[in-house]
Amino acid sequence: MNFDYLIDHRDEVLRLTWEHIQLCALAIALALVFAIPLGVLITAYPRLRVSTLVILGAIYTIPSLAFLAFLIPPVGLGRQPAVIVLAAYAQLALVRNFQAGLSGVDPNALEASYGVGMTAWQSLTRVRLPLALPVLIAGMRIAIVSTISLATVTAWINAGGLGSLLFDGIAFNRPSMILAGTVAISALALGVDLLLRLAERMTPASRALHHARA
Repeated sequence: MNFDYLIDHRDEVLRLTWEHIQLCALAIALALVFAIPLGVLITAYPRLRVSTLVILGAIYTIPSLAFLAFLIPPVGLGRQPAVIVLAAYAQLALVRNFQAGLSGVDPNALEASYGVGMTAWQSLTRVRLPLALPVLIAGMRIAIVSTISLATVTAWINAGGLGSLLFDGIAFNRPSMILAGTVAISALALGVDLLLRLAERMTPASRALHHARA
């Protein structure tokens, strides 16, 4: 393996890594704007769960290049269509795990919150969400790591990021550039996955469960 490009052009790789992080952060932020209300909605109205997840599953099966190409005429090239597509793909993992986490909270804890006079909103924010946090973070971890991987493809529409190294490496037949992009993307995905796993274990609910098992 030839790591010359990764070593000689480390400033460029770092710049593209930062672009990749920004792109993914924007996509996840947009995804959460829709996923959190949807997760709460299908938890409150279980009859909507199947139809909602079927629709989100159908969106997830759309080939990424086709989805990006579909948005080029109305939106154009660059970061904007990339953020829209990545946010749409993240919905399934986020909504499904948010609903699972909120639905899995102990009913006794909810009854106790209502018993002390909490409103439905207070019970959601002070009891349900904190207890569901490990599952919510797990859903975010899946969505974020998959978004980091999928964001590679968005370099095809000039969205920037580490995918540029792969596409340029293929176009100019430079294996060292392809290798640099592959290593950087893998390192970023694995690093973020590790950090989120640690965050998941550090939540009060996870630590309480660990102490209970011990």
